[in-house]
Amino acid sequence: MTSPLAADPPHPVSRTHSIPLVFGSGAAIGMLGGMIGLGGAEFRLPLLIGLFGFAALSAVILNKAMSLVVVLAALPARLAAVSASEVTAHWTVAANLLAGSLLGAWAGASWAVRMRSSTLYKVLAALMVLMAAALMVTHLTTVGTLALPLWAQVPCGVAAGFGICVVAAIMGVAGGELLIPTIVLLFGIDIKTAGSLSLLVSLPTMLVAFARYSRDGSFAVLGANLRFTAVMAAGSIVGALLGGLLLGVFSELVLIPVLAVILLVSSVKLARHD
Repeated sequence: MTSPLAADPPHPVSRTHSIPLVFGSGAAIGMLGGMIGLGGAEFRLPLLIGLFGFAALSAVILNKAMSLVVVLAALPARLAAVSASEVTAHWTVAANLLAGSLLGAWAGASWAVRMRSSTLYKVLAALMVLMAAALMVTHLTTVGTLALPLWAQVPCGVAAGFGICVVAAIMGVAGGELLIPTIVLLFGIDIKTAGSLSLLVSLPTMLVAFARYSRDGSFAVLGANLRFTAVMAAGSIVGALLGGLLLGVFSELVLIPVLAVILLVSSVKLARHD
């Protein structure tokens, strides 16, 4: 079913770019994310729109597909770094967040396909500002814990899961930028374990959002650009691995503000997009 409101082209648009450019762009984005322990999908989205010329909804769908591949590739490494027993010991935290995030992923994708393209550009711009703020707060401050009683913690977890995954679905990202500090803040779990739990929450919610996007006619952009998607996803994985090796080499006091500025500049460009 094709969205009646979206202003994206009615037929799948195939972009032909040189493989080195596509791979290198994905690698650069993956490296940026890897250096701060993230996948970098929030930086890939404006690249898909600005450099490669995809319309807003098409870029979101492609970004979601690549984010899914990157998360699947990162999951074994993350589970190797944190034991499975340590992660499963906190299964109730994942279940709590999933109670809201699965619905949030479906709702976010549904809203995205129903928005006019001009509106979606502005929404994406606003969400990039949110991501820039989340980067600054998460990496340059110490995230404490709220120590809420169980009766308050559970509904807060459901609400947080819903809101975060609405954002993640609309942007086509995994949502770790918001999930990790939320897990630390609400449940008092150390940040390393929180990173693994965030992947376990992200994966099923991404599949839900992906399933919702597949029901829209704009999803055809993925089939028309499979090689593009595969090459950029491969570059993103390689870049993320390289970025992980560089983790800690560059001071976050310098790196995070630079990345936040990149997001803010991208948000301004998207807000002005027709």
